[in-house]
Amino acid sequence: MKVRAVSKFVRSSPQKVGLVVDVVRGKPVQEALDILQFLPKHAARDVRSCLASAIANAENNYQLDPADLFVSEIFANKGPTIKRYMARAKGRGDRILKRMSHITVVVEDREGA
Repeated sequence: MKVRAVSKFVRSSPQKVGLVVDVVRGKPVQEALDILQFLPKHAARDVRSCLASAIANAENNYQLDPADLFVSEIFANKGPTIKRYMARAKGRGDRILKRMSHITVVVEDREGA
């Protein structure tokens, strides 16, 4: 059975989150949590939180054993962009784009796969 969790409006760009997401795709959930715990990327904290939520959903809502789960799908989509301006020389301004992403994690049990 597939169980999913979504973290929306995460204040990290989809490109940076995508680097973290690619590391844990297809791994058993305990191994993925361990990897994310020690990965030296800021986005790993947000991905780990979303993965933990998907595991909790599977355990509490569908009575699945967390030891049998693996990350079947995980991806980061583009969210809204906050636009800011920074003052530059001669009265000009440069645009700063503060990007957001939506992280989706789907875990599945080995029997369902």
